[in-house]
Amino acid sequence: MSNAFWHGFADMNAITKNGPLVMTKGEGSWVWDDKGKKYFDAAGALWYMNVGHGRKEIAQAMADQAGQIASYSSFGECTTAPTIELANLVAQISPVPDSKVFFTSGGSDSIDTALKMSRRFWSMQGKPNKKVIVFRENGYHGMHAGGTSIAGIPPNNDGYSELVEDVVRVPWDDADELIATFDRIGEENIAAFFCEPIQGAGGVRIPPDLYLQTVRKACSERNILFVADEVINGFGRCGDWFASSRYGLQPDLMTVAKGLTSGYAPMGAVVAAPSVWEAFYAEGAGVFRHGYTYGGHATAAAAGIANVNILMREGIPAHVAKLEDKFAAAVRTLEDLEVVAEVRTGVGFLAGIQMVDPAIAPKMYERCRDAGVISRAIWGGALQVAPPLTTTSDEIDEMVALFRAGLS
Repeated sequence: MSNAFWHGFADMNAITKNGPLVMTKGEGSWVWDDKGKKYFDAAGALWYMNVGHGRKEIAQAMADQAGQIASYSSFGECTTAPTIELANLVAQISPVPDSKVFFTSGGSDSIDTALKMSRRFWSMQGKPNKKVIVFRENGYHGMHAGGTSIAGIPPNNDGYSELVEDVVRVPWDDADELIATFDRIGEENIAAFFCEPIQGAGGVRIPPDLYLQTVRKACSERNILFVADEVINGFGRCGDWFASSRYGLQPDLMTVAKGLTSGYAPMGAVVAAPSVWEAFYAEGAGVFRHGYTYGGHATAAAAGIANVNILMREGIPAHVAKLEDKFAAAVRTLEDLEVVAEVRTGVGFLAGIQMVDPAIAPKMYERCRDAGVISRAIWGGALQVAPPLTTTSDEIDEMVALFRAGLS
């Protein structure tokens, strides 16, 4: 059968030859393909299936909203009731009190929005030279122009040249080197530091103890905005509502998506602390000329409201915190396998199973898939482990057993 669909992050020649893997059903932590084969979803679809597959409550909320008014513009004075309700819910659980929420269509949108907000903020303060964006190696910040330009995964920027200028990369785990870079460039030239608290697509990398608190303090002391990229980390994935809450980071800007709706609808946001939003809200500030057609989309917002209510009602962030040690210990048992170099884990439901030979990660993904567990080969030759946050203790054991079968 002819197939006109062009996949993301894919070798389309191989897919044309072998055919796509078509998923047709999901329930909890499990998915089924069009041939009826069942898989444990260790990838959480794409890091986002926080409340699990098959939540009819979310589907019904979307249907109810679409039946009233599917969406309306949020430009200028206009918006819809669920957009306001979801913004208030997100502000309520955010790490900085009295935050404001700027909705986007997804994580890449959120990153480019935060980048523009950072530069515009300093321009409004009469400091247009503060425009350098500092970012970390191994970081992933989406694939729009801004995110591609601050890609800490080199292949994600290959062949595109400098889409956004005035960006500087630093090591992912060296606070002293970051501070030295700040001081070399000069705080009068730096707008913001973009940081995934726990790096995701870059290999699932947990920074050294006190790294996050040290770099946050360095930003505060130098009048540099601290932007926490929580697109993967947020909404319970790290055993708290946000990694920034867990580590006491108080970000000036925080980018979110994925777990905001658990993937039931495309949506993201930038959560702005008073340190930033007050300048944009001030009398005489004028129009912030930025926004998206579907920013604050009513049906997506309805999905977000239902999703966050589930996370609250079922205590899912606390569930992850309770099982965090069990999760880490179980996945680390795979370190006895010949192909596994190490397992990076220890925070929430996140792990990277590092291959001894990074080049075999795609083949190991295929073997695990055939054994009945879906993962992804990620940067540096690791396999992603980020299952739905509703995964039970027994399901963690089942997942690890399936990985063992595939990796053996």
